[in-house]
Amino acid sequence: MKMKAVSVILLFGGFISANAATQTVSHEKTIVAPGGFIQTPISNVDYVTSDKNGGGPDFTVAAANTVNAVVHVMTKINPSPQEMGNGMQQDPFFNFFFGPNMNNAPRQMGPEMASGSGVIISTDGYIVTNNHVINGATNIQVVLNDKRTFDATVVGTDPNTDLALLKIDAKNLPTIVFGNSDNLKVGQWVLAVGNPFNLTSTVTAGIVSAKGRNINIISSKMPIESFIQTDAAINPGNSGGALVDTRGQLVGINTAIASETGTYDGYGFAIPVSIVSKVVADLKKYGVVQRAILGVTIHDITADFAKQKDLKTLEGAYVAGVSDQSAAMDAGIKEGDVIVKVNDVATKSVAELQDQISRFHPGDKVSVTYNRDGKDKTVEVTLRNASGGTKLVKNKGIEELGASFEEINNTLKQQLNLSGGVQVVGLQEKSMLAVAGVKKGLIIVKINNQPVHSISELQDIVKNINNGSSRDHGLFITGVYPNGEVAYYAIDMSK
Repeated sequence: MKMKAVSVILLFGGFISANAATQTVSHEKTIVAPGGFIQTPISNVDYVTSDKNGGGPDFTVAAANTVNAVVHVMTKINPSPQEMGNGMQQDPFFNFFFGPNMNNAPRQMGPEMASGSGVIISTDGYIVTNNHVINGATNIQVVLNDKRTFDATVVGTDPNTDLALLKIDAKNLPTIVFGNSDNLKVGQWVLAVGNPFNLTSTVTAGIVSAKGRNINIISSKMPIESFIQTDAAINPGNSGGALVDTRGQLVGINTAIASETGTYDGYGFAIPVSIVSKVVADLKKYGVVQRAILGVTIHDITADFAKQKDLKTLEGAYVAGVSDQSAAMDAGIKEGDVIVKVNDVATKSVAELQDQISRFHPGDKVSVTYNRDGKDKTVEVTLRNASGGTKLVKNKGIEELGASFEEINNTLKQQLNLSGGVQVVGLQEKSMLAVAGVKKGLIIVKINNQPVHSISELQDIVKNINNGSSRDHGLFITGVYPNGEVAYYAIDMSK
């Protein structure tokens, strides 16, 4: 879990009063978690009881309902040579895990151990965590609250929201039910559950201090930030853990803190479950997030900006540009418009617009209301994928390399003094590997400096690159032929 020192707060939950036995907060609708995960109706009333002894709010029920479903995620990471020394200084998550003074410290070549948290969201072992917790990991272990340990596999990752979906081979696991982050109000109580400083099953309480925060910490090509800010204390190790309301329902995934020291200074941020639920459902079903694209460049509006552009409103997302042949262009949206609603839901900022659009798939139709010259107009928009089409995107795997593979046997391991490897046993003409010069028989031992012992490891590396979760932009293959000849090949996966 590597984090940048930033100043923000993470607060989620149900509001209560210390002077009353109960405080009620109305909820507007029933929420069902998609993708085959835990499904439950949200009750119409949120109850928080007061502590009979101390008179304050009592969070014991919420804590009891969540601690067993929050896990400790432990990873082993082999840093690439580019990450040694100054190379890690640009990583926005580095300070949060290693501390603010480690960037300039000399670092040894070799594996690094890191840890974070995760949330069990299905009884058969699906776990959601942050992408930065497991990014670059060569081994992932999950430790349950009852101390059982499991090896975890990566189902999929989404760097654009900093989320990842893991799977462990287990049954009848405790889970956290998905709540409704849309109905959270500033001032409501929330609990943060995680494993700070390797202290397992830690629970802290706070309030929601703000919603829809964009703190510019995600450095992917299409970052989506609409964080919940809270003052519930979180520290290194909390990343990927649960932010829950007073009923113990998941409302966010703890992700970042604002700090000058690398530890808690009063502010933290969580990804709202409204984003989490769609991302993990896509990762489970498709292996990749089905990202809907509106096709606009957007800008937040300040008083000075509104005066400069002669805008009639201070709320909304200013359209600074419209992509050619995009969904927005087809719907008549133009540069200078201010998008104020999506499906009648107000979008008062860039973060809120991104949040709303992120919930849909390519091909979905949504109504978009924009303000032009002081007048509102609503149009129907058919959202597209990143390629400009409306079809769902298939997750690319090793099949796109145009080759068939086998794991090498013990005889080859002994002859070539290898601990493992994957051999190219079939090669399609004009395939990626063939064009790069790879010949049949090559034993792939490393890709992007990561050891390859099995076909599943090869698949994971290729999938991470295609999903954008790898720091590398292609495949750099280190291999050896059966005659002992060592060979190197570079393949651009973006083509």
